[in-house]
Formats: sequence, C-alpha cells, structure tokens
Amino acid sequence: MVTGEIQIRVRYAETDRMGLLHHANYLVYFEQARIELLRQTGGNYKELEDQGFFLVLSKVEVKYKSPAYYDDVLTIRTTVTRSSPVRIEHKYEVFRADGKLVAEGFTTLACVDRAGKLQAMPDWLSRAE
Repeated sequence: MVTGEIQIRVRYAETDRMGLLHHANYLVYFEQARIELLRQTGGNYKELEDQGFFLVLSKVEVKYKSPAYYDDVLTIRTTVTRSSPVRIEHKYEVFRADGKLVAEGFTTLACVDRAGKLQAMPDWLSRAE
C-alpha cells in the first residue's frame, strides 16, 4: 500500500466560533494530503490534467473522533486502499501532536476525460495500491 504523511497547522480562519477546526476544512486537508501523496510517488495533478486525466471526487466520508483546535499541528496519514483502472480509494487518519486520533476519512476518486466521461487512469496510477 502507498502511504504518506503531511503536517498542517490549523489556522484561525479555519476554525468556528468555538475555536474548533470547522468540519468542512477536513475535506480541504484530505485533498492537500492526496496531492502530496501523488507528488511523493513521482506524479502531480497538473501533469495528469495536462494529459487529459481528471480525478473527480465521487464519494467521501468523514468520521469525527475528537476536536482539533486553532494552532494545533495535525498529521494527516493518507493511504491508497484500493485502485482499479478507473477509480482510486484513499483512507485518511488525522492525528494531533499528542497522538490523539481526530478524524478518519475515506474518498473515492473517479478518472474522467475533459468531457466528464469515465476513462481509464494511466497504468502507473491505477497500480498505486
């Protein structure tokens, strides 16, 4: 399995009135972690898109376990859990610096062409498991 980690510090603008990381920002963090994982494996989204391959989110799930707060440094561990010629699935684990699990997430991305029609991913990406 392909796995990578990044760290993100929770910015004030990403929190709600109670000082908690707003739930919508987890999806932004997941995307950032996915992009970095792709980069770590030698690819990048810009090159994929320039070649006519677009990865669109077709399913997302987040399980919130414990709050994250302004200025927390979070580690997001991203793992490719399954891939096929047209889809790739990721699991995300978000940890605070004290090791506490903050959230788990799961996404499915489908590969489409410029017209939005399902197409096969490049071979190197569909074997990223």
